[in-house]
Amino acid sequence: MLETTALACERGGMRLFSDLGVALQAGGLLRVRGNNGSGKTTLLRTLAGLTRPAAGSVRWRGEPIGDDFRREMLFLGHAAAVKDEMTVSENLEFSSRISCLDVAESKIRDALECLGIVRLADLPARYLSQGQRKRAALARLALSASVPLWLLDEPFSALDDEAIARVSALCAAHLAAGGMVVLTSHQDIPIAAADARAIEMRG
Repeated sequence: MLETTALACERGGMRLFSDLGVALQAGGLLRVRGNNGSGKTTLLRTLAGLTRPAAGSVRWRGEPIGDDFRREMLFLGHAAAVKDEMTVSENLEFSSRISCLDVAESKIRDALECLGIVRLADLPARYLSQGQRKRAALARLALSASVPLWLLDEPFSALDDEAIARVSALCAAHLAAGGMVVLTSHQDIPIAAADARAIEMRG
């Protein structure tokens, strides 16, 4: 469903990787490992269509990625994109609406419960700790079961063991239902998957 052919990316005139071929089917998990600056985030942004490759192509369901692909993809960057002036629930509602996800109030609270922060629903985000901010951003996963492809940049950073277990369970459930997950991580977190593979970015 997701395929790259002879993919190459550059940053600041420097070639980060080249001739990368990846094929991911329903239920597949791809872990992207590597040192800082090796191109992990650039690869995810390229898969999401946010960065143009220097060479090669990314295809979804056999076609070049376009607007239809973006409706079937969730990209969560390394930084927790939450707005300080909004409450936790308002942040989740806002980020979900711009992704055309179902945002009924009950579903918002259920998603926050999945990440263990429903008690913080009405708290302005500026009062959150770093770990709580990351949980608030990752709560979108609980609303995105219908989105086939999840692209997650360092989803486990700033999380404690309990939160890591919650996020891992959400990823495993998504894979079991036929979804796909591509993630970068410095941590080797176990996630149940019928088809799990890893690539090492060397820069």
